[in-house]
Amino acid sequence: MNKVKLGMVVAEFNRDITYMMEILGKEHAEFLGAEVSEVIRVPGTFDIPIGVKKMLEKGNVDAVVAIGCVIEGETEHDEIVAQHAARKILDLSLDYGKPVTLGISGPGMGRIAATERVDYAKRAVEAAVKLVKRLKEYDSEGS
Repeated sequence: MNKVKLGMVVAEFNRDITYMMEILGKEHAEFLGAEVSEVIRVPGTFDIPIGVKKMLEKGNVDAVVAIGCVIEGETEHDEIVAQHAARKILDLSLDYGKPVTLGISGPGMGRIAATERVDYAKRAVEAAVKLVKRLKEYDSEGS
C-alpha cells in the first residue's frame, strides 16, 4: 500500500496550543509511516469546515485531520462553535467518502486543560490513518 497522504486543516485561534497540536500530529503521522502533504490554516475552529471542503475538492489527500482548540468563555459560544464545526466536518466526510477526523479539543475547558489535551491531534492522525487503511481493505475484499 502506498503511503497514506493526510491533509491538515489547522485553526489559528489559540495558536499557542494549535501549533503544538500541529507539530505533534505531523510527528505522529511520520511515526505511522504516513505523510502530511497539505496544510491549510484557517482563522478559527468555526472556519475549519471550509478548509476541509477545499482540500477534499482538490482530491490530493486520502484523509483530512481537523486541528483546533475551543476554550470556554463567559457565554456558550464555545459550545456553539465546537458543535457546529464537528457536525459540518462529519457531513463533509460522508459527502466526499473520505475520513475527516476530529482533532479539536473543547468545549468546556480552560487554557490549562487545553494544553493538557494537545494529544488530541495524535489521536486524530491515528484515526485517519487507520480509517484509510481499513476502508481500502474493505474495498479490496469485494474485488
